[in-house]
Amino acid sequence: MSMATIAGVASPTVHQSAEQDEVQRTGYVSANRESRQRLNMQILEASAKVSIKAGDQSQAVLFRSAIDHINGLLAPELGPDALQGLAVSQDNSPEATAERILSISTGFLEGYARQHPGEDPEKLATDFVATIRKGFEKGFNEAKDILEGLGVFGGAVKEGVMKTWDLVQKGYDDFLAGKLAANKENAGTVEV
Repeated sequence: MSMATIAGVASPTVHQSAEQDEVQRTGYVSANRESRQRLNMQILEASAKVSIKAGDQSQAVLFRSAIDHINGLLAPELGPDALQGLAVSQDNSPEATAERILSISTGFLEGYARQHPGEDPEKLATDFVATIRKGFEKGFNEAKDILEGLGVFGGAVKEGVMKTWDLVQKGYDDFLAGKLAANKENAGTVEV
């Protein structure tokens, strides 16, 4: 008998796992293995349900994340949790999500202006929009990372989220342009 044959016969578990050896010896799969397989299936099913649910709620994830980050950036000016306690509307279309983000975040210009008395109105408006835009972008990127991690950032979900991005960015641009134009018309007074 050659050494290879002796090695193969002498130690069948060298190339097999203990479970494979057990199945070979007894012809049965252990109860422990069956239990682990059932648990693994339950984990996979639960994970799939979470991914599907997250895909369906992608706009809500984006909204919540954006508002949380904007809130964090406005906290030094307006106090902690200035934007907390906001209810998420049932309409999670890109347009409705963008409108909520814009109306909530731009609605704090007056409070921001009170924290910066005597500041040049154009600088005030520009700095305010830069602050809320930065918060939105951080929240957007966090939400996108969550959706990518769940494997649902593609197709219609990606299109909707990216449309929301475009609408919010355009909304901030329009808001700032409107404030700058109003400030010029009002000879340097802040219109809030």
